[in-house]
Amino acid sequence: MKAWLLDRTRTPLREAEVDTPTPGRGQLLVRVHGAGLCHSDVAYTEGQFPFQIPFPVVLGHEVAGEVVERGEDVEGFSPGDRVVSATSAGDAPGITRSGGYAEYTLLTAAKTVHIPEGVSWAQAAASSDAGLTSYTGVVAHGGAAPGSRIGIVGLGGLGMTGARIAVLSGATVYAAEPREEVWETARANGVTEIVSDVSGLAGKDLDAVIDFAGFGTTTSGAIDAVRPEGRVVIVGLGRTEATVSTMALVSRNVTLRGSTPAGNPGHLSALLDWIARGDLEIALSEIDFDDIPAGLSRLARGEVTGRLVAVF
Repeated sequence: MKAWLLDRTRTPLREAEVDTPTPGRGQLLVRVHGAGLCHSDVAYTEGQFPFQIPFPVVLGHEVAGEVVERGEDVEGFSPGDRVVSATSAGDAPGITRSGGYAEYTLLTAAKTVHIPEGVSWAQAAASSDAGLTSYTGVVAHGGAAPGSRIGIVGLGGLGMTGARIAVLSGATVYAAEPREEVWETARANGVTEIVSDVSGLAGKDLDAVIDFAGFGTTTSGAIDAVRPEGRVVIVGLGRTEATVSTMALVSRNVTLRGSTPAGNPGHLSALLDWIARGDLEIALSEIDFDDIPAGLSRLARGEVTGRLVAVF
């Protein structure tokens, strides 16, 4: 099969013919039709994230495709089924095994769900990680629910998706984003109020603030925006270290936690149902298989709005 290989960090991807993988117990062999490009893939290529598998590596953890073969002890899936798998740091193609920048890859059946009618390969692939990251931060860890008041810091690709998820969950949503050109889109997605800096949310007494920026100052400002016993959830990694006011944290009993997907297929199914109904659309652009290396370079230079998904 064709695949893009990374031979070592800080080198270009190399196209090569490699063996098609064989599904083991509990796995599905899937023909890839959609492979999302993620900023974490850029971090892997630049040596910022440690590898769990030896070189050469096939990256690509956002995968949607068609079932070709089942491994032992797999039920509920048949050849030809359209599927996508919920990702986690401990079990995902492109992270713990060869990934989706190839014609075929392996998915863990227990974390895999069927793609509803009307959901494109690109939307399904983006849901597997980008969508799940937003959902996990906003719903699973942020507690967005009917009647809740949720703050979103940063309206980039993940933050905008997270804001819409909060609205669909029944929350009243406030956002902090300096780029005023995206405010209209945020309002169209149901955001109630937008400010240019997180300091503008101070005193709002929100139930939770989800920080999709993660620049330290944004997290510190989020603590001032939640109510006593509120929650601040960090998703973004604009900085890998932060200084916050422990006085505010302790005196107001604020909960501060990090958030990343745990590979929950129920969360993924909820996302796909919203997409199938037309309530949610992840902002993305489609590229071809041959454009994957150039796409990663565009991500590294900050030239991409939303997500990039290779469809093939």
